[in-house]
Amino acid sequence: MTWQDSEDIALALLDQYPEVNPLDVRFTELHRWVTELPDFKDDPKKSNEGILERIQMAWYEEVKK
Repeated sequence: MTWQDSEDIALALLDQYPEVNPLDVRFTELHRWVTELPDFKDDPKKSNEGILERIQMAWYEEVKK
């Protein structure tokens, strides 16, 4: 996975943290959680607020299902 795979990252986060409300997660924590995912293979420095927001919203949409 890379930073551009927001849907895949969202599903992985849902599996890893099923009880967490994505909207309560700070971007600093979200960044750490994403980079710690076993299948994440991108440069941690390539993220930005927009990318993290897309991941957070994709995760939130998955939680609502």
